Amino acid sequence: MKSIRTKAIVLRRTNYGETDRIVQFLTPEHGIVSAMAKAVRKEKSRLAGGIELFAKCDITVGAGRGELGIVTAARLDEFYGNILTDYDHLQFGYEAIKQITRAANTVEEPAFFDLLEQTFLSLNDVQIDIRLIEAWFWLQLAILLGVGLNLETDIEGTRLRQETVYAFSSADHGFVPNQNGHLTSDHIKLLRLLSAQAPKVAAHVKGVQELISDVAWVARQAVAH
Repeated sequence: MKSIRTKAIVLRRTNYGETDRIVQFLTPEHGIVSAMAKAVRKEKSRLAGGIELFAKCDITVGAGRGELGIVTAARLDEFYGNILTDYDHLQFGYEAIKQITRAANTVEEPAFFDLLEQTFLSLNDVQIDIRLIEAWFWLQLAILLGVGLNLETDIEGTRLRQETVYAFSSADHGFVPNQNGHLTSDHIKLLRLLSAQAPKVAAHVKGVQELISDVAWVARQAVAH
């Protein structure tokens, strides 16, 4: 591979030998890049501080053997350290990395980098309800994978109405009018907002706490389809 300099987010770090580490990065221009960070586990390594989890880095990767490059320089751009202080935010951070890695290995989409960066940014604010971040993430991931929720019409193609109560059909990947359902126009409005805006915006919506559990469940179904 040719030498590249790029922004990157660490997806995985695997110890190799006594002092080296194989690092898998997500980059905006090159997708997933794997490279060897030599001697990075030594105490005075110049690379170590620039290859952190839950951070955005600036890396240079030179030619190595086969598809595995060599990290020749690494600098920390931004470290989202607050994620490490809250268990739920930390665990979903790992889940987001897992999901983005899986998606980026199957679909070439530069926006995966932006999604993971914005996820870290939201998780870094531990005052934001984790369920809002989760719902937002699943909705955004579904959009990038081409399976985003239809928030305009039900499964029959009828426009969603304010006075109608709905259930969500995982099998049909859509909303179904159901008098025994529990999804109202308020739920759908919050889903629309999270599809278009960051979690911190939705956090200011009145009554969001009464809606978010159901909304998070529906959002998760978007990628479970």
